[in-house]
Amino acid sequence: MITGQSWKIYWNEYAKDSYISGTELYFHAKDNVEFKNQLIQPGAVIKRWFSKTNYQVMRVEPALPMIDGEGRYHINLDASAKPAGGLLLRLIFYDRYDAEAGSQIIRDGEGEFQCPLKTFSYELQLINGGITHLNFHSIAITEVTDEE
Repeated sequence: MITGQSWKIYWNEYAKDSYISGTELYFHAKDNVEFKNQLIQPGAVIKRWFSKTNYQVMRVEPALPMIDGEGRYHINLDASAKPAGGLLLRLIFYDRYDAEAGSQIIRDGEGEFQCPLKTFSYELQLINGGITHLNFHSIAITEVTDEE
């Protein structure tokens, strides 16, 4: 495996894309966000990132890089949670008309993905798998190439 371009995604302070009901959220640094919620249900989306946004509505720029539908990518979550292993990443791919074109779940905080060819934009979700406390640092997306 040879790696190409790499991107780091951080948790921005835009609260609309975060699960905030009953949550204590502390921004210690750009790469150190603390999330606490004793009552969050498993399966809830803790945070969302988008590759395409409507700036007029959301007042935030896209947090995800534009990716190639023919490329393969490696994703790695840098976070610690209590209890351990209680986080999932879900990628949802959309076509040109914002209809879902596919999805993939990444377990254990690390994995590879390839989006469907008709992907125009995508969303990344951090999903609760039974945690109550989380220290989030970043998510890295790296292009995977098979060059000799």
